[in-house]
Amino acid sequence: MSTAELSEQEIIRRNSLTDLRNMGIEPYPQAGYEVNTTSHEIREVFDPEKGNFQNVSMAGRIMSRRIMGKASFAELMDEKGRVQLYFNRDEICPGEDKTLYNEVFKKHLDIGDFIGVKGYAFVTQTGEKSVHIKEFTLLSKSLRVLPVVKEKDGVLYDAFTDPEQRYRQRYVDLVVNPQVKEVFIKRAKIINTMRQMFNEQGYLEVETPILQAIPGGAAARPFITHHNALNIPLYLRVANELYLKRLIVGGFDGVYEFAKDFRNEGMDRTHNPEFTVMEIYVAYKDYFWMMEFTEQMLERVAMALHGHTKVKIGNHEIDFKAPYRRLSMTDAIKEHTGIDITGMNEDQLRKTCKELHVEVDATFGKGKMIDELFGSKCEHHMIQPTFITDYPIEMSPLCKRHRSNPELTERFELMVNGKELCNAYTELNDPIDQLDRFQDQMKLSEKGDDEAMFIDLDFVRALEYGMPPTSGMGIGIDRLTMFMTGQESIQDVLFFPQMRPEKKAKVDGPEDFVKIGVPEVWAEHIIKAGYTSVAKLKEEKATQIHQNLNGFRKKNKLEIPALQLNEVEKWME
Repeated sequence: MSTAELSEQEIIRRNSLTDLRNMGIEPYPQAGYEVNTTSHEIREVFDPEKGNFQNVSMAGRIMSRRIMGKASFAELMDEKGRVQLYFNRDEICPGEDKTLYNEVFKKHLDIGDFIGVKGYAFVTQTGEKSVHIKEFTLLSKSLRVLPVVKEKDGVLYDAFTDPEQRYRQRYVDLVVNPQVKEVFIKRAKIINTMRQMFNEQGYLEVETPILQAIPGGAAARPFITHHNALNIPLYLRVANELYLKRLIVGGFDGVYEFAKDFRNEGMDRTHNPEFTVMEIYVAYKDYFWMMEFTEQMLERVAMALHGHTKVKIGNHEIDFKAPYRRLSMTDAIKEHTGIDITGMNEDQLRKTCKELHVEVDATFGKGKMIDELFGSKCEHHMIQPTFITDYPIEMSPLCKRHRSNPELTERFELMVNGKELCNAYTELNDPIDQLDRFQDQMKLSEKGDDEAMFIDLDFVRALEYGMPPTSGMGIGIDRLTMFMTGQESIQDVLFFPQMRPEKKAKVDGPEDFVKIGVPEVWAEHIIKAGYTSVAKLKEEKATQIHQNLNGFRKKNKLEIPALQLNEVEKWME
């Protein structure tokens, strides 16, 4: 990276890096650093009357400094929070040589640097629990400037809030917005709570292939890649369902997997092409049992996170206390449109969709039209947890026919806050019926439906060996985390969401500035002052540029003529 692409502060930090090495201090030491205390323990456990924490060794990032002559304060942030540090020159440097304090601490340490400190806990005159530092060690030098969030009278200034910056630079987001870290801690707790419940039931956690020759288990558009050694196309899995059911065939009574799935579809506030799901399959159960199991699971997760079952999502308070309402899909459509679609053929459904202004195209079969009808007219009404049950057979090629109506299937989706949260079946285990359903999906594919399910003949073969009655359920961990933490965007519950390629800022050379009238002696210094392109320079007012550049000249003791305002104004013409 050339210095032309660096800001003034970044150049200063790199100069500090060089100075430190010249002083014999390695800014990135190889050795570890022994830590015996956290900021949380100092804040919560330290008691001056007990005299505990008198041999403290901590490490973390400097988040603020107040230099006051031979005494200074700093704020250290570790994984558990922040704590104030007190530095005294004569205790840091008990001998004649005060370099460690006067040069290293005061001049060459910056906000964002990692340091290790040793000392003892005490309470300042203002009553703040702090650590009196006896020695410190630089552990890692920060070369970029962290956004510094300032607060005054309860109002935040210079907050790091731009969504695109936050998602692209999650590492910065986590440092300066501590509440973000809490979301991901809760996400881990959600997964651990579910895992604990499944393990208590004796179900086995397993792993299944991500690269698949046939992307089965869901109606979705897959990502495709190529295996060079085998010279075959492979797909990133869209679901792990078919492999998990193969394990039920193999003799396991209950299996589950927390899995990464991939779908080559759109991105929005609730969808990411790479996402996490949990799928579970239990032998000798049906979808009625799975509804009760799902209620118990979500109630347990809510209690583990909040101590109660009510969760605020946007403007709604959602109660995950069991039991949940149960409503068939046809009854839901009838409830919200006044139309009973029971027994309608494809032409009648297409006409109904047109009358209700629901967009469908010629490639849609009955299942997709019903799905569009429900999504358009019903889904957004389902705020409190509601099981939508008994889907038409065309919508569910892997689901068993309903025991009392062969036109329907034993399937439910749990709707929460107007969105699908989980999907479950009484699983189809009739191999002949399964093959027929796969072939129906192939006909949809031939009509142009690029989300129709692939035929997986090996899965049919597995069913031919016999699969016991089974119920399965899949739930989106990302969306569940959104609901349980009150986040409105899926990007806020993913550490590193998929983003469009980052646009590189244009960087002009000194010659480009000379062309608009900048003196040659100033051209390179303008770039170092942070104006990396002519366009960026012209975004500011001439008076502000004049002030900034002359301030830069004075601060860096440049032996070049000061700029006049009328000179700068001519650049803007």
